[in-house]
Amino acid sequence: MHSKDDKDGKDEELLIEGGTPLEGTIPISGAKNAALPIMAASLLCEGTTTLKHVPDLTDVHTLTGVLEDIGMRTEWTGPQTLELEVVDEGDCHPAYRFVREMRASVCVLGPLTARRGRAEVPHPGGCDIGARPLNLHKKGLRKLGADVRTENGVIYVSAPQLEGRRMDLSGPFGSTVLGTANVMMAATLAEGTTVIEQAACEPEIQDLACFLNACGASISGIGTGELTIEGVDELQGTSYSIISDRIEAATYAAAAIATGGRVTLKGVPCEHMSATIDILSRTGADVHTDSETMKIDAPARPQPVSFSTRPYPGLPTDVHPQMAAVLSLADGESIITENVHPDRFTHVDELNRLGADISRNGNSATLRGVDRLSGAHVTAKDLRAGAGLIIACLAAEGTSTVDGLDQVDRGYEQLVEKLTGVGAEIRRRPI
Repeated sequence: MHSKDDKDGKDEELLIEGGTPLEGTIPISGAKNAALPIMAASLLCEGTTTLKHVPDLTDVHTLTGVLEDIGMRTEWTGPQTLELEVVDEGDCHPAYRFVREMRASVCVLGPLTARRGRAEVPHPGGCDIGARPLNLHKKGLRKLGADVRTENGVIYVSAPQLEGRRMDLSGPFGSTVLGTANVMMAATLAEGTTVIEQAACEPEIQDLACFLNACGASISGIGTGELTIEGVDELQGTSYSIISDRIEAATYAAAAIATGGRVTLKGVPCEHMSATIDILSRTGADVHTDSETMKIDAPARPQPVSFSTRPYPGLPTDVHPQMAAVLSLADGESIITENVHPDRFTHVDELNRLGADISRNGNSATLRGVDRLSGAHVTAKDLRAGAGLIIACLAAEGTSTVDGLDQVDRGYEQLVEKLTGVGAEIRRRPI
């Protein structure tokens, strides 16, 4: 395991020789978007929490820095195994140098308020994929009786005792995932019953709820749009295994299709990927799933597919850039409509540098498939855009370089090792 002080990709770039079909087997890691809120939820618990199947990512190490800053002991006790324990409840203000790196840092707001009665959290950073205000987080905590204010870039929350309430957490682009996580965590220790209407039902939120229940919480309606949380007096740390990463699985499946390869993915949460499997299949790929295995056999050339991203169980916004890379090579025209993050198009200009023919109109992009892409120097401007660019470079003729690896390292464990294991010619080098 590397530490959070190691290089995070800012001083490196990827060198990719494209044109090689990917063939072989790739193991899928634990889900980043489940691990982060569950790590934050350990703030609620008495005793020690042991999390298994935790991915080794810069986002995970950033959050361990946040948690250590507010009195937690964090220790890697084995491969993908992280132990967490509250040892000092005095400090409720994590340093900005950690929080600015990652939006998920905001997940400590709910647990801190519920357990310690207050929180002081700088406004978080993260991917530049458009406006993602925290008003629904604040609304939910206020509904529970907390005083919430923002001054000098810091969110201050205080509440001697939270009280259960009924609330609606819907926003203009659907339910709030992290907002649902924050309010659900806070409500576990509130007095009385909390009902969250229009709750996010993403698998990662389901995993958080299952973890909290394993610690002694009382949450029902898991996987639906209405969560009911009966407040309890305390939660106890436990041992828990994080679900596998559906976005990582989708990324490698897309890479197989873009390169014309045949790849087997192991440890896939297939039950959470119905919409993604449908889109992958509509490209003409043969996609076969069996329990936790997915086999992808690519067509000679992808077929065009038009789709819209939507909250779960719809097609995840986090697979949009990867599919854009695939459809850049499709035999015809595709249209992608982005309904979750309407400004998520930082990959378009970079894909066009590789020879793609993509034009944007509002929250939609039209992709006119080209016969081939050619190598170029491109920059990953956010996490999933970086994944899409790497896929396109793997499919392109010639040599490409990709910088902005600090973005990619936030969400992909052992990316280079996994890709070279299936035949990709890809390596890191210093800039």
